[in-house]
Amino acid sequence: MENKQFIPTLSMVIPVYNGGELFRNCLLSVKQFAPPDTEIIVVADGDTDGSRNLAQEFTTKIIINDRPLGPANARNLGAEIATGDLIFFLDADVSINEQTITKIKLFFAKNPEITALIGSYDDQPGATNFLSQYKNLFHHYIHQQSQEEASTFWGACGVIKRDIFLKIGGFNEDYKLPSVEDIELGYRLKEAGYHISLCKDIQVKHLKKWGVISLLKAEIFQRAIPWTILLLKYDKIINDLNLSWTNRFSVILVYTLLFFTLLSFWIHLSYLIILIIGIILLVINRKVYHFFYQKKGLFFTLNTIFWHWFYYFYGGFGFAIGFILFRLKKCSLTIGKN
Repeated sequence: MENKQFIPTLSMVIPVYNGGELFRNCLLSVKQFAPPDTEIIVVADGDTDGSRNLAQEFTTKIIINDRPLGPANARNLGAEIATGDLIFFLDADVSINEQTITKIKLFFAKNPEITALIGSYDDQPGATNFLSQYKNLFHHYIHQQSQEEASTFWGACGVIKRDIFLKIGGFNEDYKLPSVEDIELGYRLKEAGYHISLCKDIQVKHLKKWGVISLLKAEIFQRAIPWTILLLKYDKIINDLNLSWTNRFSVILVYTLLFFTLLSFWIHLSYLIILIIGIILLVINRKVYHFFYQKKGLFFTLNTIFWHWFYYFYGGFGFAIGFILFRLKKCSLTIGKN
């Protein structure tokens, strides 16, 4: 007799603080597209906008934190009561589509040796303002260009075998705010010898509206600085995702460009060097600009150049701050031992 393929069961864990209308849209997509046997768990993490009440319209499995303890804690609480073979972590500002869960289950059925997978944002972001379109499309591009053997985990759309998640200790609850708790989990998984896959065809829609302040706060303080500290702790600077050689070289070029721009007030020859550096930046990043041009046209692409170069600037700044903090902490520990 032919052996039937084992199809794993799945539990969704959605942490929410003050989710608002985006959280409603997330739950509506789950209600519409999740198969009937999907276990849906919402963890209301100290919300003040009635998100816990909204969740009651869609599921009976709700965990309530009276005060916010952070997404790491919220996801861990959801995982503890989950009964599925797989835990699908989904952010409250993300919506799924009709293929999402089916593709997840089939992937694990065909690849039983894989411990976890991460998906990707799609190329149709929910918010229509320029910054949201740029940011989410850039995230989509990065994931679509990256290696399928993933180097880390992703909490916005990540799936992991429940038994291994619990065995490894779940998310690190030292992270009290949204940060790099998902990346840290991924590093621990990889160190323990587990495999994580980036499934480029498993795509979800990011509904979040980005503004200048919210983007810079998230990119620098919640991502770049703590990620740098993690990179140095685990020695995980590899040629993948945001850490590709192109990105790292571009950071150096942007700071060199800034230096010669300041120098041009005194030395006019600097203008030639500025032009050359600008051309090099455009050439080595031509693939991403071609991607933006295909998706949004010429005017949108021209607008992205400033933000893309600015991304390299504040990414480099975040790395420098993270490096300093890491070295200071390491020095203080060394002094403490002595």
